[in-house]
Amino acid sequence: MITLKDLAKELNVSVSTVSKALNNSYEISQETIEKVQALAIKYNYKPNRAALSLKNSKTKTIGVIIPNILNPFFARSLHGIEQEASKRGYSIITCISNESVDKEKKSIELLNNGSVDGFIISVAEETQSENCVSHLNAVIDSKIPVVMFDRFMKSVDCDKVIIDDHEAIYDAANHLIQEGRKKIVLLNSLSNLNVGKLRVKGYTDAIIDSKLYKEDPIIFEVPNDNRSEELIEQILKEDVSIDGIIAIDNTLGVVALNIAKKCGYSIPSDISVIGFSGKNIIVFTYPKLTTITQNSEKIGRKAVELILDKIEKPEYLEKKTVIISTKLEHRETTKYN
Repeated sequence: MITLKDLAKELNVSVSTVSKALNNSYEISQETIEKVQALAIKYNYKPNRAALSLKNSKTKTIGVIIPNILNPFFARSLHGIEQEASKRGYSIITCISNESVDKEKKSIELLNNGSVDGFIISVAEETQSENCVSHLNAVIDSKIPVVMFDRFMKSVDCDKVIIDDHEAIYDAANHLIQEGRKKIVLLNSLSNLNVGKLRVKGYTDAIIDSKLYKEDPIIFEVPNDNRSEELIEQILKEDVSIDGIIAIDNTLGVVALNIAKKCGYSIPSDISVIGFSGKNIIVFTYPKLTTITQNSEKIGRKAVELILDKIEKPEYLEKKTVIISTKLEHRETTKYN
């Protein structure tokens, strides 16, 4: 690959002269500018982006690392990130960790060489389960801005964009209690994640706080894979008194609805079902699933707003945790109070 030094050597001028000529500097004669630019075109010279970023401190590019592109929440968040970044004149480079802390580290290593001005990250499941933060703190120590969204690490001092997972499930459980449901269960597939722990606590607190509800909290661990249907069917067949289900993620809600119908339940007369987000799959459910809406695209747009604040105003040191509101969207699998 041709470099500035190569161009300078062939023209017998300094590297500084070549650089200024390529940028049409008034300090360089028009004759020299034309010679330099003609030679650059001849050799198809391309500026080294990483080197430029080290000099100019701007690439107008944001690195985005997400754990799972197949998860509708992350796909929609990424859409919000790209739309807002583009509107503000920035590009994004996206890496997928596939829930692996090693892949997350390699993605950061790949991009943290002057290729990006900052990172927007939702951490991998392994990062949280192993409480691995050294690679994240190393980025911050190198003065590269970081914003975490949805999944975050408390011990990493950076801006964060989250929802109130505790309150979201608390309100959903309380709604089912107000419906008059007597036995409400939580289906949990996120036990290794902080968002999962907060949602479990929200459900548990709602059950314990209610003066109307008599049962203890009932939490079933259900893996989000091809075993979930069999396990949920077993749960409903073994305890026919269950009349309320809250699914902790967007897939389990649909699975629970389908299994309840298969088991002969009339919905919502016999049982109510609430899912978490998943607008993209609601159109394929019958009856239409009641869900907690996360506003994933808004989360993505806010993450860009925060990272650009740090990139464009490096003197601004205050760290923010922004909480994006959720909403319980009532459809056909719950009763209106």
